[in-house]
Amino acid sequence: MTQKRPGMAAKSVKDMVLSLAAVMLAGLVIYYFIPHSGGNGVHAVQGGIASSVDSARRAAPYPVLAPSDLPKGWTATAVNYDGMDATDAQWTLGYIDPKGAYVSVQQSNGTAGPFISSVTTSGVKVSGTSTVNGAVWAHYQGTNYRALVLETPKVTTVVTGTESFAAMEYFASTLRSS
Repeated sequence: MTQKRPGMAAKSVKDMVLSLAAVMLAGLVIYYFIPHSGGNGVHAVQGGIASSVDSARRAAPYPVLAPSDLPKGWTATAVNYDGMDATDAQWTLGYIDPKGAYVSVQQSNGTAGPFISSVTTSGVKVSGTSTVNGAVWAHYQGTNYRALVLETPKVTTVVTGTESFAAMEYFASTLRSS
């Protein structure tokens, strides 16, 4: 049977503390001397959205909506059209508004329920509706977002974001298909 040498336990603890201190020091050096952005992490769509909107409008099996004449201060941060599945083609166009809140329009010709749940982060229909340009939009509240939802036979359109319903109504009122 082997015997432990006296003082080995204290030496092991001391070695672990020194190792931890060395790792923490290396982490601090990396944090302070390696540049990082320091911004809010939001990046504008490079080159604008016009060509992406035009491409989506040519490819989509439904009228693709995009805002028209938004005032200064709105920044497009996301644009995507996924038409790989013609029965569930999805359009997304996201913005940061002048107050720094997120607002987007998302559309799909797929099954409405799963699409709405996905883009509203498991949102549920709540009381209230909004009438925008003559169309009645349902109100949904999700974990992180609220949403206006317009279901038609050809496409489900969701305006979602961190803004108030009133601010999203304004955004929805700017949406045009051409």
